[in-house]
Amino acid sequence: MAKDRAIIPPLPFPETTPYWEAAANGKLLIKQCSACGASHFYPRVHCPFCFSDKTQWCEAAGRGTIYAFSVTRRAETPYAIAYVTLREGPTMLTNIVDCGLDSIRIGQEVRVVFKPAENGQLVPMFTPV
Repeated sequence: MAKDRAIIPPLPFPETTPYWEAAANGKLLIKQCSACGASHFYPRVHCPFCFSDKTQWCEAAGRGTIYAFSVTRRAETPYAIAYVTLREGPTMLTNIVDCGLDSIRIGQEVRVVFKPAENGQLVPMFTPV
């Protein structure tokens, strides 16, 4: 298992404040469009599918599967980044943590975990189920 590396604090914008406040409480939020019903991530005001401004925050189950990943070994502390497709549909870029880097596989089921950044802000990441 790789040792933890320092997590750079996120730079929240006004429109993502609810996302980071929920993360601080151990909840993963995504946006859902009231007009077309589609869920999306990254958080933004307008739906990327129908362009409606009728979007709302919804709590995600925090489960998904690895769509693609890359392991960076030529770093002081090796790490893995991945696209995880959530059960709700959106795919998000994240880190895969708390596992051996050689054990990560495409299609692997993962669940959200929250890791503290250098400033204490909790950041959602994923670990194998």
